[in-house]
Amino acid sequence: MNPEVRKKAAIWLVLIFVLGAATGGVFGYNLAHRTSASTHSPVQSDAARRAKKIAEMTDQIGLTPEQAGKADALIGQAQIEIHAIRENSDAQADAVRSKTREAMRTFLTPEQKPKFEEYVQRLDAERKKQKEAQMPH
Repeated sequence: MNPEVRKKAAIWLVLIFVLGAATGGVFGYNLAHRTSASTHSPVQSDAARRAKKIAEMTDQIGLTPEQAGKADALIGQAQIEIHAIRENSDAQADAVRSKTREAMRTFLTPEQKPKFEEYVQRLDAERKKQKEAQMPH
């Protein structure tokens, strides 16, 4: 092979390698960034979380506006109490949840109560899953 052809081949080989590495780096970065960004949900305020829960309950259980207002007030108070005790005792937080749920059951209709119980079970399962994910392995 003559030296000029050999030089051009080497230049093309290096150029293709560099372009391939750059393209792979860009695609890899974008894929990793998108995957990482999708796994981290933004932290919501208590009011935003409470509004989401009330909307879910209204949709899934069929709360009336009056019931939604009562539930919002109860959950808001529960959030305040839970924040005050969270770092001290999970048992106390569970007691507040239980008390809040009992109070909510007092104004739900017989048709709403089974839906509420299913809703509560899903919340408890999610909470357990989050707690397990946060525990060191």
